[in-house]
Amino acid sequence: MRSIDYDTEQHQDYARGRALAQQQLREWIRAFEAVLPDRRPLTGLDVGSGTGRFTPALAEAFGPVTGVEPSVRMREVAQTQPQHPDVRYLAGAAEDLPVASDSVDYALMFLSWHHVQDKPRAARELTRVIRPGGRLLLRANFSDHHPRPWWLAHFPNGYEADAALFQPLHEVIAMFTSLGWRVASFDTVTEPSSGTYGNMLERLRLRTLSFFAQLSPDDLEVGFRRLEEAVAADPGAPAPVFAEPLLTLERANDY
Repeated sequence: MRSIDYDTEQHQDYARGRALAQQQLREWIRAFEAVLPDRRPLTGLDVGSGTGRFTPALAEAFGPVTGVEPSVRMREVAQTQPQHPDVRYLAGAAEDLPVASDSVDYALMFLSWHHVQDKPRAARELTRVIRPGGRLLLRANFSDHHPRPWWLAHFPNGYEADAALFQPLHEVIAMFTSLGWRVASFDTVTEPSSGTYGNMLERLRLRTLSFFAQLSPDDLEVGFRRLEEAVAADPGAPAPVFAEPLLTLERANDY
């Protein structure tokens, strides 16, 4: 995939383009709660925390959270949002996490794994910082278990182009099991509708999804023209929902 530099692209629009409604956020927190240990508080990492759309909600639900984000501009946006007392944001990346070994109970990577350049190194770092028995919540797309959002069909080879950004599921699992992890669960989460077709079109026009950075100008033009024609037929109808994969891994042994 073409690497995206969030310090020069998208940081101005990311929070708006990728915002979650409160009912969507609650659905994700319920899904995370179902796969995390029952005790509270839990110490967490939000790896690739971006503009902080999950970090405060994680702190409210589970306990202190450190958001780790390589982009200066994305962290700046996160820090302008209402702050939770149990949240802090640090510079860092999945390959170089700025926290002590065996110091966290879980880490969330929400649609950030595909941005990681050195995935084996990141897997070792996550193994270092998450305590034995801790969890990694990997909300990632996988080339062989890929969501089918309604709007992708309007872009030339949309599903194929998007799926090509991601690893197959078995590769991700093999990488972590070789380091002493086990699969705790693999499930899907279906968010409530993100709004109307018209609402969703306005957000897609901000082009804050990695998919859009991979397309040629011609494919972007064709896709948005088709999308706008489809939405114009019924812009006030609720946008369809779709299932999104969530892989939960448990660190079973010391490494």
